[in-house]
Amino acid sequence: MPFAGELVVAAIIFIGLCGVVLPVLPGLILILGAIAVWAFVVGGWAWLVFAIAAGFLGTAAIVKYLVANKSMKDSGVPGAAVIAGGLLGIVGFFVIPVVGLIIGFVLGAFLAEWWRLKDVRGGWNGAVAATKAAGLAMIIELAGALLAASLWLGAAFVF
Repeated sequence: MPFAGELVVAAIIFIGLCGVVLPVLPGLILILGAIAVWAFVVGGWAWLVFAIAAGFLGTAAIVKYLVANKSMKDSGVPGAAVIAGGLLGIVGFFVIPVVGLIIGFVLGAFLAEWWRLKDVRGGWNGAVAATKAAGLAMIIELAGALLAASLWLGAAFVF
């Protein structure tokens, strides 16, 4: 692949990594798609790089849900708090660009737990637990994305 093409793939992978941290874009899908296009153009051994990267990304996607769900169950917070946080986070993103996503998520989880428990302190504890679970899920997803990106970088620019 020409160097300019590899720079385009690198830019898409970078955008995908940003999408993992700020969940506005489908980060893992962008990274996987960029590596797939690169493998298609390069051919041969590049498909092995794609397969390993897909394994990293798939494993991260599965593990993040398992760990986040376990964290939520251990804290006693129902999934409805995360759903409420996600919905209010989407609204918050458009009301207050970028930081509104985080503010909306915490506020939505807090309101859902406050409504459920009829207790402000319980609502806050639920919002903190939901935020920790979401943060842990993001870190796991980011680890898989960074492994895939590093693998591609090594294959594309070193070999």
